[in-house]
Amino acid sequence: MCGPKFCSMKITQDVRDYAATLNEPASVGLNIAGTIEDGMAQMSAKFKEMGSKVYLDAEKVKESNKVL
Repeated sequence: MCGPKFCSMKITQDVRDYAATLNEPASVGLNIAGTIEDGMAQMSAKFKEMGSKVYLDAEKVKESNKVL
């Protein structure tokens, strides 16, 4: 099935190109390790803002999630 918005051969090539860049640390925009580290840093900052406690009041958590 082919058409202007869908071509199985193009999609297959896009997937191959993407897979080829997964192991390259210099690939721009495809590095998930940096994304994970950024997310962990954000959650660490939120943990510290909320008092560095494991157990929190549910209302405080609801309020802090509204900001996100």
